[in-house]
Amino acid sequence: MNDDALTPPSEGRIRTEVQGPVLLIAIDRATKRNGFTPAMLQALAEAYTRLDDDPALRVGVLHAEGDHFTAGLDLPSFAPLMQRGERAIAEGLVDPLNLGRPGLRRRTKPMVVAVKGITYTLGIELMLAADIVVAADDCRFSQLEVQRGIMATGGATLRMAERAGLGNALLHLLTADVFDSAEALRLHFVQRVVPAGRELDEALRIAQAIAQQAPLAVVATRLNALKAVEEGPMAAADEFEATQRRLANSEDAREGVLSFQAKRAARFTGR
Repeated sequence: MNDDALTPPSEGRIRTEVQGPVLLIAIDRATKRNGFTPAMLQALAEAYTRLDDDPALRVGVLHAEGDHFTAGLDLPSFAPLMQRGERAIAEGLVDPLNLGRPGLRRRTKPMVVAVKGITYTLGIELMLAADIVVAADDCRFSQLEVQRGIMATGGATLRMAERAGLGNALLHLLTADVFDSAEALRLHFVQRVVPAGRELDEALRIAQAIAQQAPLAVVATRLNALKAVEEGPMAAADEFEATQRRLANSEDAREGVLSFQAKRAARFTGR
């Protein structure tokens, strides 16, 4: 099913489509290389919130219309907000950048991203904030904020260094250079590179594979891995027993055992 656009066409749109347990989220401002306006970022947060809040949805897939993922922020529309130190996202919503800032929620369900063509600034930060990234082999990446007299504040300074090491991160953050999909794969910014035109299909294939697993276990596994990265391995290990006890007493865990014994596909309900 196709859902109504969440923003007016003149300001760009974020479109959503439900495919079973998967929520497709499309960036739709192709005539402007999918440059983000404040209204688009707000609508993206609303789509991410829908994913987290709807129990029928298990995985999100973020992609874009046209030839490019996004050229980043539409700076003229964002400059007044930056100058006032204001956000484009209303409090209480899920932050697509997943930074844990006060007033915004962090996402719990998995997000797969398909990127292509120009993937600049906010585009890199959105994919680094997601869980799995499939890149077309025609991607051009650039974190070029220093070229515009500002700083990347959507997570690039944190996650590029964490993924690639400080030197590799600063090479791209400080030079504002353009790099390709092979370099993004080498630096662990993306997990898979495919021929252009196949990135969304591959992202959907991965999302559908995730959606077949036990939802409670998927969420717990994702959050534990994220805690290990952000707070350290021992902080994540401290949760092992309590999390496993909770999961082992779920209906899905019982279904996992029954389906194994019956040699059939599991029918998980997320309970």
